[in-house]
Amino acid sequence: MPPDEEQRLQALHSTHLLDTPSEERFDRLTRLAKQLFDVPIALVSLVDSERQWFKSREGLGACETDRGISFCGHAILGSEIFEITNATRDARFSDNPLVKGDPHIRFYAGAPLRIDGYGIGTLCIIDTRPRQLDNDQRRALRDLADVVESELKKVNQVRQSEELARLSRVASQTTNGVIMTDMEGRVDRGKSTFYKVVFGLSGQLQ
Repeated sequence: MPPDEEQRLQALHSTHLLDTPSEERFDRLTRLAKQLFDVPIALVSLVDSERQWFKSREGLGACETDRGISFCGHAILGSEIFEITNATRDARFSDNPLVKGDPHIRFYAGAPLRIDGYGIGTLCIIDTRPRQLDNDQRRALRDLADVVESELKKVNQVRQSEELARLSRVASQTTNGVIMTDMEGRVDRGKSTFYKVVFGLSGQLQ
């Protein structure tokens, strides 16, 4: 569990992507990863408090798994690609149900996806046979993950633009004073984050 878990979860939830339908902009990247690395499984995984949920998945039927047995839960702890060349010989994973049973993971490589500096998930590739990425493959996986990360940031930018437009409409329609704060109640004029609008004596809008 990362030391900044609370802030990490806030960054994840700010995307509003959990439990949303599949999107071609992510699916095309997992398809490409599956083909490029010749693996049976490629995923865009988002690590929530108790589960990892797959925004995009190729070659895997399940839409989520328990975080406690996830490989991606380890991958988000660092900034570099997290690679397991043979899970049956790794003490952290040899007894893992995803290794001993379906989908019989042997190889895993996950490139962390970061929002506002926090690891919220991975672009990962999985194989049922042991293997190891070379330097060019590691670079290619990171390049693909950077594209996924760019799409995640676009989601945030669109949401923030819509929220600011809504706040602007509210402010233009009231004669009361408007104070914009972050979710802890601190006045925050510059940071890109969620805002709530507090009206003087006329109640609250969140």
